[in-house]
Formats: sequence, structure tokens, C-alpha cells
Amino acid sequence: MAIWVLLFHLVTVALVLLSPTTANLEGDALFALRQAVKDPNSVLQSWDPTLVDPCTWFHVTCDGDNRVTRLDLGNANLSGSLVPELGKLERLQYLELYMNNLMGSLPKQLGGLKSLVSLDLYHNNFSGTIPPSLSNLSNLKFLRLNRNRLTGRIPRELTKLQSLKILDVSNNDLCGTFPTSGSFSQLSEESFKNNPRLEGPELMGFVRYDSTRGSCK
Repeated sequence: MAIWVLLFHLVTVALVLLSPTTANLEGDALFALRQAVKDPNSVLQSWDPTLVDPCTWFHVTCDGDNRVTRLDLGNANLSGSLVPELGKLERLQYLELYMNNLMGSLPKQLGGLKSLVSLDLYHNNFSGTIPPSLSNLSNLKFLRLNRNRLTGRIPRELTKLQSLKILDVSNNDLCGTFPTSGSFSQLSEESFKNNPRLEGPELMGFVRYDSTRGSCK
């Protein structure tokens, strides 16, 4: 009987040791980003995947539970693309990647950043559409996507972001109309300027949101 008890404890300890911790998962997510970008100035040199957690890495801030809360990589001369693994950073509040040379689409998994307060991706070369999944970011106050190459419509789901204070999607290639309900009712047209194919505000009660003159892709 004692042997079976000993074996049980050994198996339990082994499972604990083999189970990835949250810190390891967040470190893996950030290291996936490091692998997806070019870093000529070596600002990510300290991002060592062999460490227990990423809280000692430069440009990464953690809370008392060693969970990542900030990623400050603005104006870091990074190029490459974002990775869906970033959506695993559930306590991330600030994602600052502005003024780089990042490109490609915005991963829909960014909608998993449920603690996010500020998403600053302006002055890059992102393309494709704005993911409707960003409407899941119930704590989001600042959404700056200006000066990219984003196309398509502005997702109407974003009007559900009740905490949203600042939106800037100017200087892209968005099309159709922009919403005027919900949190968007407090935004000025400056938030949407310099999108040549954007027709103007949605006319509630007169024009369907999905109607537009010509194609909108």
C-alpha cells in the first residue's frame, strides 16, 4: 500500500513540474513575437526564453503575480508582423507598438486581451481589415490605428466599447460609412479623416450601415 501512495505522489509531482505555468505561457507568447520580427537595434536582446518568466526582460512590465501588464516597444525600429499568441496575455493593459515598420494583418486574437486599456499601433504598415473581435476589449479606452494601410469597413461592433475615449483610424484606406452610435457618438470626424474611400457618418434611420456606393473591400 505504501508503494502505491509513493507512486501517486511521484506522479503528482511530475505533473506539476511538467505543466506550463502562466508565466511560461506568457513568455512563450512574447518570444513568438520576437521570432516574428526583425530587430536591428537589438531592443529584444534580453528576451531569453530559458528564463522562468519574462518579467526581467526589457520593455516588459509585470504585476505582483508576474503577469505581463505592459509591452513598450514604440519607435523601436521593429519590422515583421504580429503573432496570434499575443492574445494569451490576459492581463496586458498597454500594448505600445507605434512608429515601427510592422506589417501584415491585425490578429483577431487581440480580442482576447480582456484587460487592455490602450492599443497603440499607429505609424506602421498594417494592412487588411480591423478585426471585429476588438469589440471584446471592454476596458479599452485608447485605440489608435492611424497611419497604416488598413482597408474595409469600420466594424460596427466597436460601438459597444463603452470605455472608449480616444479612437484614431485616420490616414488609412477604410471605406463605407463610419458608425455614429454608442461610444462613437462622442467622437469627432477627425478620428476618421484622410480615408479617401470613407463616405462619412452613418445616417441612422435612412441608410443601412452595409450600403455603400461601389465596392468596399
